[in-house]
Amino acid sequence: PASYYFFVFHFSDPRTENWILMSGPGPLLTILATYLYFCTSVGPKYMRDRKPYDLKNTMILYNVSQILLSIWLVYEGLVSGWWNDYNLSCQPVDYSDSPKARRMAAAVWWYFMAKIIELLDTVFFVLRKKNRQISSLHLYHHFMMPICAWIGTKFLPGGHGTLLGVINSFIHIIMYTYYLVSGLGPQYQKYLWWKRHLTTMQLIQFCIIFYHNFSVMFYDCNYPKFINFLLSLNAGLFLYMFGNFYVQNYIKNNNSKKNDDISSITKSKDTTTEKSKDC
Repeated sequence: PASYYFFVFHFSDPRTENWILMSGPGPLLTILATYLYFCTSVGPKYMRDRKPYDLKNTMILYNVSQILLSIWLVYEGLVSGWWNDYNLSCQPVDYSDSPKARRMAAAVWWYFMAKIIELLDTVFFVLRKKNRQISSLHLYHHFMMPICAWIGTKFLPGGHGTLLGVINSFIHIIMYTYYLVSGLGPQYQKYLWWKRHLTTMQLIQFCIIFYHNFSVMFYDCNYPKFINFLLSLNAGLFLYMFGNFYVQNYIKNNNSKKNDDISSITKSKDTTTEKSKDC
C-alpha cells in the first residue's frame, strides 16, 4: 500500500537504508519464518531417527566469537555515546553525518546482525537433539529481538533506545561465557555454580530497560514515545517470562528438593526406630 511505502521510506534513516537487510522488512521476516519452521517442524522431524550431531568444536568457536562480538558491541556503544555524551534521562537520535553519530548507527546495525547470528542458538539445540531447551520463552526471545533491532537500525540508529543494546551485549558476554564453559565437558560443571545469578542479572537487565524507556513517556523528550512504549512492553513481557522461569527452576525446585530431603531424613529415622524396637 502507498501509506506503507510512505511510512517506511519517509521515516527511515537514509544512512542505513542501503545496508544489508535494511531495504525493507521482507528479508528479515523471511529469515524469521524459516527459523521458526526449521526449529519447530522440519528440524525435529529430520533429527527424529538420527543421532545428535557432535558440535563441540563448532560450539566452542561459536561461543568465543559471540563473546568477542558482545565485548566489541559494549565498547562501541560506550565510546559512541553512553560513556559521556548521552543523557540517561532523555537522548534524542543524532541523524547527522558526524563521525560519532555514524559510529553509533553502525554499532546498532552490528547489534542487529548479532541478533540474526544468535538464531543459531536454537538451530544447534535442534541438531544436538536438545529439544527440551527450545521453550516458548526461548523462541519468543529469539524471534522478537531481531525485530526490535531492525526497527532501531531502520528508523532510530542511535539515541535513547540504544542503552538496551549496551546492557544486553554486556549480559551476553557473561551468558556466552557460561555456555562456553558448560560445553567444555562434565569436568567443568563444578565451575557453573553461578547459573542462577546469570538469570538474576537478566531480570535486572529487563528492570533497567523497562524503567529507562517507561519513564521517558511522562515528560517531553525528542524521542518517539511509541517506541518507548514498545520497548517497555517488551521488557515487561521478558521480565514476566524470565521471572516465571526463575520461580519454576530455582525457587519451586529448591523447595521440592528440601521437602524430599526432609522426607528421606524422616524415613531414615523411622526405619532406625523400628529396628531398635525389633531389637
